[in-house]
Amino acid sequence: MRKGWEIKKLGEVCDFQNGFAFKSNSFKPIGSPVLRISNIQNNAIDFENLVYIDVADYKEDLSKYEVNSGDLLIAMSGGTTGKIGINNTDTVFYLNQRVGMFHPKKTLIKPLLYYFLSTKVEENLRISAGSAQPNLSTEQIKSFEIPLPPLPEQQRIVAILDEAFEAIEQAKANAEKNLQNAKELFESYLQGMFESKIHGSKSETLESLCDLIVDCEHKTAPTQETGYPSIRTPNIGKGNLILDGVYRVSHETYLEWTRRAVPQAGDLILAREAPAGNIAVIPDNLEVCLGQRTVLVRPKMKRFVSMYLAYLILSKEVQQRLLSHSHGATVEHVNMKDIRAFKIYNLPTVEEQQRVVNQINVLSSETKQLEENYRKKLESLEELKKSILQKAFSGELTSPERVASENDGCSPSSEETRSTTSPAGA
Repeated sequence: MRKGWEIKKLGEVCDFQNGFAFKSNSFKPIGSPVLRISNIQNNAIDFENLVYIDVADYKEDLSKYEVNSGDLLIAMSGGTTGKIGINNTDTVFYLNQRVGMFHPKKTLIKPLLYYFLSTKVEENLRISAGSAQPNLSTEQIKSFEIPLPPLPEQQRIVAILDEAFEAIEQAKANAEKNLQNAKELFESYLQGMFESKIHGSKSETLESLCDLIVDCEHKTAPTQETGYPSIRTPNIGKGNLILDGVYRVSHETYLEWTRRAVPQAGDLILAREAPAGNIAVIPDNLEVCLGQRTVLVRPKMKRFVSMYLAYLILSKEVQQRLLSHSHGATVEHVNMKDIRAFKIYNLPTVEEQQRVVNQINVLSSETKQLEENYRKKLESLEELKKSILQKAFSGELTSPERVASENDGCSPSSEETRSTTSPAGA
């Protein structure tokens, strides 16, 4: 630690205010907004699902529970435990129970406290993880140790962090934009490949082009640690199965759940809901059974290349047409009769289908590589933020130039940007 710095308990340099136990039966559709733990998200205040009160309903003096512009908050229980937020608006909110508010004393400036609390989120979660309900007590929060530089040094550190984090956020925005561009590029290319197959005078039903279309068992399969994968809707990606976190079943359950049809390599599994319309091809050497809300589709091999059917169904207009038949007020759900009667237009030869699949596969591979690159970029930027904060509170942050050098290579290159605007070889 650098000369002139001290280690202080947070309770020594901050006053801490717990929230008020507002009565949920007094919440109103309009009035003074109340901040609950669910409103503390991503170092900010989430204004979704706000509740409101009429201050006149309470005899207590609520002034100390007012959250004014610039006030710092921390979630003390629930799924957002340890996360912090700042009121970046001019709106005055009221502090609900299990949300805490910091009031720094004269020896600590608020922006430095904000950055310090940003370094504590993961540790706070570890501290709170000891109970079934995540929870941070007031005493735990007050006992956090903060390295405290002199006030001029605090101002200097904050200025460096502000500049560095602004550059990092811009780099993140660029990476996120390019990630979205890569996804949209593939979707646009897919749509272009199937434009002539969306409508036409010649149509056939999906059922007539398949050897079978089989619904899943309408009950939940008993699961175990090992065994056969039970493919549920979260396991159905866009063309491929997602086996991370897949539920597994015993041999006996597998036999019962495949009595209508045994899924084979080249079959497709379609999600009927959540999210409806996703479809994946079963790869070679994988034995699976259907989970709930899924459909097994086995195309006639003389009429269909399996991956062609998957790409066709995943194209934008076909998705819209398929989901236009969906039912349900809150969850899209596609009926079996609509799946069987779904019209396929202008089906090309198997040879032409394979040529189309080969073209799409090339772009799909390139797009997935781009997406992986940008995800890694975003991860590295988050790690950079942690590294800079760690240096800031260990006295190693010496100059803006040194921080800038840490950020070298984090902005997407012009080559990367170009690669998300036009398909290679298309």
